[in-house]
Amino acid sequence: MSIKSFIKSVLLPIVIIAMNYGNGFSQTHYSSNVSLGVKGGADISKVFFSPAVEQQLINPGIAVGVMVRYIEEDHFGLIAELNFVQRGWKENFEKAPYNYKRTLNYMELPVLAHIYFGRRGRFFFNAGPQVALFLGESTKANFDPKEMATLPDFPYRNRMNSQMLMKVTQKFDYGISAGLGAEFNINRKNSIAFEARFYYGLGNIFPSKRTDTYSASNQMSISATFGYWFRIK
Repeated sequence: MSIKSFIKSVLLPIVIIAMNYGNGFSQTHYSSNVSLGVKGGADISKVFFSPAVEQQLINPGIAVGVMVRYIEEDHFGLIAELNFVQRGWKENFEKAPYNYKRTLNYMELPVLAHIYFGRRGRFFFNAGPQVALFLGESTKANFDPKEMATLPDFPYRNRMNSQMLMKVTQKFDYGISAGLGAEFNINRKNSIAFEARFYYGLGNIFPSKRTDTYSASNQMSISATFGYWFRIK
């Protein structure tokens, strides 16, 4: 099963069921609460190109943001975040003495179903859609990509190289996020949380028409963040 098929057949139904599950508690008395939070951490990412581009997954970036959480029903709530994240890709040249890394900066807005279990210590599952706005990019390389055809020992003929010279043209990104984590209450109003989250982008960073170089150039990232929550209601 491909990742896109997994999202459509497994992940999306889970989110829908979770929302209906939360609504099922509407007749049960529960004291709703609202919390604000901040988080920070790191992610690793890559871009799924078609035709394929050899990459290294160890491509760290930062992930920081602010959060708001609304819990209306026992075991179920909603989370909205505004995050600054760094994604991109790092080329794999195997034994050749070259390196190339592209960093893509985004401001993203996930809206997630939040399912949790436990009281003082909680385990939770978050899942939902997110959108992102492209802010800019930077490149780090030990060679000039414009001159790669003339470089000695550069594996020019054995790999895809066009991506190193292309600029991101699609400023809007969208996809699906899902994460697992744990939260621990310090007291009634304060808590700390850790989450590992997977993101799969459904949009492309480069044009993807039949006449374009790449038919797909969508992103994937895995992040690990530490967060702090403060209950205001």
